[in-house]
Amino acid sequence: MNRAEDVLVALRRVIRATELHSKQLIKTAKVTAPQLLLMQAIQRQENAIISKLANDVSLSQATVTTILDRLEKRELIYRQRSETDKRKVHVHLTPQGHDILQNAPTALQNEFVQKFDALKDWEQTMILTALQRIAHMMDAQDIDASPFLATGELDRG
Repeated sequence: MNRAEDVLVALRRVIRATELHSKQLIKTAKVTAPQLLLMQAIQRQENAIISKLANDVSLSQATVTTILDRLEKRELIYRQRSETDKRKVHVHLTPQGHDILQNAPTALQNEFVQKFDALKDWEQTMILTALQRIAHMMDAQDIDASPFLATGELDRG
């Protein structure tokens, strides 16, 4: 195999690892990676509001609202209008939502971030530079992407 093929195989392995982890997350926790990360953000933020959640998980408010709609339908979160500022809506986890978080496997990107942060600065820079170059070579530098290691749509229900 030549180097170009080695790179393509490595990329395919990354994609495949992401696919497998996403399927395992859905199977075990019954939520998608974006749903899980949003629920984790809700847990971290006392009296979470949509704009702060969207900023925390690097998604648009519209996308966060869609994910929250699905989580609310499954009774994993609930929304409550602020008593002091009626324009604000706070988001909270239900007991079922807390249970899912307690039993959910670690999100793939959390594991990646821990391992990446343990690398030396020069190693981090090399990886980032190489991946940015690959994205450019694949004409993908302008594709909108969030820091979720998940496949398919951001939220499949």
